[in-house]
Amino acid sequence: DEPFLFNLQCSLVIFFIFQVIYSKYTDLVPKEVMNVDDPELQRPDEEAVKELTEKTRVALEKSVSQKIAAAMPVRAADKLAPAQYIRYTPSQQGVAFNSGAKQRVIRMVEMQKDPMEPPRFKINKKIPRGPPSPPAPVMHSPSRKMTVKEQQEWKIPPCISNWKNAKGYTIPLDKRLAADGRGLQTVHINENFAKLAEALYIADRKAREAVEMRAQVERKMAQKEKEKHEEKLREMAQKARERRAGIKTHMEKEDGEVRERDEIRHDRRKERQHDRNLSRAAPDKRSKLQRNENRDISEVIALGVPNPRTSNEIQYDQRLFNQNKGMDSGFAGGEDEIYNVYDQPWRSGKDMAQNIYRPSKNVDKDMYGDDLETRIKSTNRFVPDKEFSGSDRRQRGREGPVQFEEDPFGLDKFLEEAKQHGGSKRPSDSNRPKEHDHEGKKRRKE
Repeated sequence: DEPFLFNLQCSLVIFFIFQVIYSKYTDLVPKEVMNVDDPELQRPDEEAVKELTEKTRVALEKSVSQKIAAAMPVRAADKLAPAQYIRYTPSQQGVAFNSGAKQRVIRMVEMQKDPMEPPRFKINKKIPRGPPSPPAPVMHSPSRKMTVKEQQEWKIPPCISNWKNAKGYTIPLDKRLAADGRGLQTVHINENFAKLAEALYIADRKAREAVEMRAQVERKMAQKEKEKHEEKLREMAQKARERRAGIKTHMEKEDGEVRERDEIRHDRRKERQHDRNLSRAAPDKRSKLQRNENRDISEVIALGVPNPRTSNEIQYDQRLFNQNKGMDSGFAGGEDEIYNVYDQPWRSGKDMAQNIYRPSKNVDKDMYGDDLETRIKSTNRFVPDKEFSGSDRRQRGREGPVQFEEDPFGLDKFLEEAKQHGGSKRPSDSNRPKEHDHEGKKRRKE
């Protein structure tokens, strides 16, 4: 039992005093015993064993007694430590200091504690454990410098799910893409992308060139049109100045002929358009239009064509038979200047004005009442509310809104003479040819 007891005592002493850590390779290699009689390898004697055993016992009793005393419900008074005597020599020496004594002897006694006094400080708080013992070193092969490729291979992306994020962390996009594994794939770009990009670039450049060319052509055409318009305005201004000055140029005759040809072309164009419209019309309407196409205006008025009756039966122009008017009369014996085309009123009758100026039904009843039509027929229409002084009230009212009468004072004749006298002051206007008058009328119409 002595070797076992000796080893236990040694291990306890080593545990309480210090802790041995083997961190080198040489600590693991067994030592070679060169000399058996080496005093470091000899066993201790009896006195050393007893001394070490006593120290171990005292240390164990101290730790055990403290734990037993802490677990007891009633604590006994702690034993006081023996008094200590200390010799004190002050630094300041002299008669005025320390009552003239050079040294003093101080007796240091531990203060008596009340065993019933509650604890002054909270000692039940758990103190965090200290750092554990360092781990046992692991022996490695000698370190070598790591290459860049090995460093990149050791970069393992974290396991990030594309569907779950229970903690709600903000995951960077590069980390999410790295976890996808798409960086491990080699991307091959098709060469057709480059061809497509080049074709698009060429098409864009050609389109821009075409747009620029069209813009240049449009600018040139606009410039030519502007110059042409300015030239036309200059010619018109020059002609106006020459006409105002009474100068006749040799181009006026040619311009008149060109104008007459343009008018003939315009009339023929209208005739062709009229023929096309007739050809597109319905058969019954076409025959009616062709029948009434070349009628005289007096025949149309006599037949009442502006107000035709809706009838599908064949009608004959009986009113034109055995009459001395129209084409057979020869237009008053060849007198073209006589203004007698409208020698008879169109639609003569008293009911004509009433039909024109009759209000619509059931429109003004709320405003004027139900007897509006009776009042309109009974009242005198076309009569002023307040007559002029000197007028004859016995004259009968007009039958229509407009009524022509003779000129008793000769105002028309007076105005015609005034126009003639006023026109004689400008001889250039009297000598103006008819084509210029026609040109002026055409310009006013435009």
